[in-house]
Amino acid sequence: MKFTELNSTELNFKELDDMITPLDTEAIAQAKAHWENLAIPIGSLGLLEQAIIRIAGLTGDSNVRINKRAVLVLCADNGVVSEQVTQSGSDITSLVAGNIARGKSSVCLMAAAAHATVVPVDIGMITPVDTPGLLDRRIAHGTGNIAVGPAMTRQQAISAIQIGIDLVRMQKEQGCTILATGEMGIGNTTTSSAVASVLLGRTVPQVTGRGAGLSDAGLQRKIFVIEQAISCNVPDPENALDTLQKVGGFDIAGMAGIFIGGAIYRVPILIDGFISAVSALAASRMCPSCRCAMLASHVSAEPAAAMVLNALELKPLITAGLRLGEGTGAVCALPLLDMALAVYHGMSTFSDNGMEAYTPQGGHQCVPL
Repeated sequence: MKFTELNSTELNFKELDDMITPLDTEAIAQAKAHWENLAIPIGSLGLLEQAIIRIAGLTGDSNVRINKRAVLVLCADNGVVSEQVTQSGSDITSLVAGNIARGKSSVCLMAAAAHATVVPVDIGMITPVDTPGLLDRRIAHGTGNIAVGPAMTRQQAISAIQIGIDLVRMQKEQGCTILATGEMGIGNTTTSSAVASVLLGRTVPQVTGRGAGLSDAGLQRKIFVIEQAISCNVPDPENALDTLQKVGGFDIAGMAGIFIGGAIYRVPILIDGFISAVSALAASRMCPSCRCAMLASHVSAEPAAAMVLNALELKPLITAGLRLGEGTGAVCALPLLDMALAVYHGMSTFSDNGMEAYTPQGGHQCVPL
């Protein structure tokens, strides 16, 4: 089956939002009724039940299956690294991207256990990596230094979003039923904190963490640079595209496109950690209806991670202090969904067991769909 390719030099987010149909209420009702017919206490699998119900609503099919899955890992460099806001240099981005393409990184090992394919994408690394399996979608050799000017042009931001949307279309055409988001890019907790500060209306110290383990002095330097970037570029908090262009990164903009694409092409998208969640927040500001495709895998150890998920009105499946990146947290959620589906498809019903069904007694709350 072929799906419409969106190809435009100026994305109209209102038109994209209008393309996204609401969750299918009939499929939601069927999935909810199926859970309630199973011989388990009502709502006893909590957020896992809700995730399956959401997927049913998104796909319009209560016979939920997520047999073919992939992790899209967007790799990009950030010019702000020159401001000494990280322990590592930009050369590490291409090194890790090469390892991902060779199946040697953390996300590859974890994805193998979760039966997921890893798809690394160069969306803007400084140093290209000539390794089979790494998709070349490079917009530029890294972004600009946000401390002294915008990260990218408006057209580059649009191109990154377009790339993310098209990646979902390609995966859908290949039969993919669920996608996890991931990223690799030295300096991207700096850009994510900048975007979060603007879109959430929080101070920079409130949303900025140590990333890959900065010292106290390093953290203060990072905060200073982000404040300088926001002061220099004056991103519009009411315009997520403007914010991405001025203080974001190619990976963040690309993942925002993935979330929009998930809603358009009806593929559930697992949010990974802080950086991925910031991308989801930006996507929801540009295209509010795309929230229907989002599932929160975990809450990152970064200080603003919970703030961003709260803004998205999403509850994470996992709280484990994860902060590795690459999509590893999102991958961790896949086996949980598999176990939920094992019960959903395999559990006997009350009538099968000759039991009287449970009835709601109050206190059972569902997350918003």
